[in-house]
Amino acid sequence: MPANPSHQRFVSLLTRQTVALILAGGRGTRLRKLTEWRAKPAVHFGGKYRIIDFTLSNCLNSGIRRIGVLTQYKADSLIRHIYKGWGFLRGELGEFIDLLPAQQRLNDSWYLGTADAVYQNLDILRFYEPEYVLILAGDHIYKMDYGALLAYHVDNQADLTIACVEVPIQDASAFGVMRVDSDNRVSDFVEKSPNPPSIPGRPEVALASMGIYVFNAKFLYEQLIKDADNPKSTHDFGKDVIPEVIKRYRVFAYPFLNMQTGVQSYWRDVGTIDAYWAANMELIGVDPELNLYDQDWPIWTYQRHLPPAKFVFEDKAHERVGQAFDSMICDGVIISGATVRHSILSTNVRVNSWALVEDSVILPDVNIGRYAKIRRAIIDRGCEIPQGMQIGYDLEEDKKRFDVSPGGIVTVTPDMLGQKIHFAR
Repeated sequence: MPANPSHQRFVSLLTRQTVALILAGGRGTRLRKLTEWRAKPAVHFGGKYRIIDFTLSNCLNSGIRRIGVLTQYKADSLIRHIYKGWGFLRGELGEFIDLLPAQQRLNDSWYLGTADAVYQNLDILRFYEPEYVLILAGDHIYKMDYGALLAYHVDNQADLTIACVEVPIQDASAFGVMRVDSDNRVSDFVEKSPNPPSIPGRPEVALASMGIYVFNAKFLYEQLIKDADNPKSTHDFGKDVIPEVIKRYRVFAYPFLNMQTGVQSYWRDVGTIDAYWAANMELIGVDPELNLYDQDWPIWTYQRHLPPAKFVFEDKAHERVGQAFDSMICDGVIISGATVRHSILSTNVRVNSWALVEDSVILPDVNIGRYAKIRRAIIDRGCEIPQGMQIGYDLEEDKKRFDVSPGGIVTVTPDMLGQKIHFAR
């Protein structure tokens, strides 16, 4: 169980001694066309956020204000988002969010794996002089107090602590999975095994890594150098570093549980189109598990200065009524004589007369033409949906033009519509 430090000053001291490194350079290929022009952490989520905003907000809300973001793959929109939305930390107070792109600081390669990404920035990390290093993934949706995780790490006199969640055994092959003893000390760790071990006595559940690690800084340096010198290593934390240290050092699992109820806390790996769509749809519920309206743990982001959402026309005789039901509507949206049901409309979306949008995620700057009908779809940023187009009603027809997930979610991008937003010539 998570530790309960006797007073807050203990935790605040630990967070000030910590540097967080967010791994944000992955391709995110399972999100298919949504990551064709952007890194996965930069994908829009929940109407007004980017995925990385949740990890960054967790850092700030936990009192960690020394943060490095490691970027590599198609990082332009991610970098611009961080510059615009996260530049409010004060350098004179020792606070920062540093962007650490792959720049071949220590060798002639780009980032070869998660461990290599941190290794290639060891000189910068040493300059910060942290006592603890918090390694985070930038592509998950959750709220977590990293202060409690750090206190747990120190209480156990651990060299490495791994945050973990319980997942169904049939899904566990997509994660690093561990075995633990009665004290939550890790005895085995396998990365993305086709036959992952289950929790003893609970064959239907496995203990999966969240990709969140706390290292004692000096211990991390030693292990990264050792890994870098190993020609057989793939230079990945889950595949190489963690299995290597388990037998000889103190490695503990931190169960990510609600401290009041002992129930699994909210965490979503939105790594597939179906998981991404479902996580967005969960937000629309009356009492969603992830509460974006929680003033005690706000999610920060960059917000464009846009006018309020507007609903226009009430011409009932001609069924031209601007209306939305069970939906989240962001700034700058105009619903002009159209109907929206159980959907998320991101910033600066326009839905024109007699159009219908249901069970869909509409990303920013989309224009939906008159009489168009959209169902169970994700419409990417900047799409111009032609008048009368139907999406999500005939999946066989949709597969000829768009991308259809195994769960039947249709993804539409400007390129699929013949609308070139990204071009060089």
